[in-house]
Amino acid sequence: MSDAQWYLLAQGKQEAAFNMALDEALLESAPALGRAVLRFYGWTEPAATFGYSQRYAEIERWTMLRPLVRRPTGGGLVPHDADWTYSVVFPAGHSWHQLKAPESYRRVHAWIRDAFSAMNVPTTLAETARKEIPGQCFVGAEKSDVLWHGRKIAGAAQRRTRTGLLIQGSVQPPPLALSREKWQSDMCGTAREQWAAQWKTLELAGPLAELATRLQAAKYAQAGYNRKR
Repeated sequence: MSDAQWYLLAQGKQEAAFNMALDEALLESAPALGRAVLRFYGWTEPAATFGYSQRYAEIERWTMLRPLVRRPTGGGLVPHDADWTYSVVFPAGHSWHQLKAPESYRRVHAWIRDAFSAMNVPTTLAETARKEIPGQCFVGAEKSDVLWHGRKIAGAAQRRTRTGLLIQGSVQPPPLALSREKWQSDMCGTAREQWAAQWKTLELAGPLAELATRLQAAKYAQAGYNRKR
């Protein structure tokens, strides 16, 4: 397996439960896919996701957004509507999978910073953490979050298993006339420049699509799962 071989899965808007199901399906399928996957996606309606270990009773008090869907990764409450969401998955054996969590967190945000730089939008990475308000993930910042004029605009959460690494991220774009499509293109271009990434389109079909559909129906669309804590 070459670290330079990447899949690109660019999708339009999807239901919240399906978005989380497909990210988990990509993680489970990482050994079979055999290369890194970058996925871009959106939301059919305003929604919120929250970290795997968080308590639902607290989450439902912190936001009026519905549906509320538990993520396969950690982290806090994230509102979704017009944000630019992405996920990236690496199989075991890939250099990203071997990074420690703070290193992979910083690397993915440095990637986003550099993509914004290609759009002539200067951003920085937070050098220290700033206290976040419960229920407001984008107030305050974790170390290595992406900042624009001191305000957090990108955060992420991770899940690392023996077979793969999943990073889920949200970008709240600055209030500028920015193109989401241009940002996605610059994300791919930055990866090409920095890691010699060679892109191949990944079709959502076959076992991957079937697994995502099963996970959506049996897990992420189920109130019992989302409310389990």
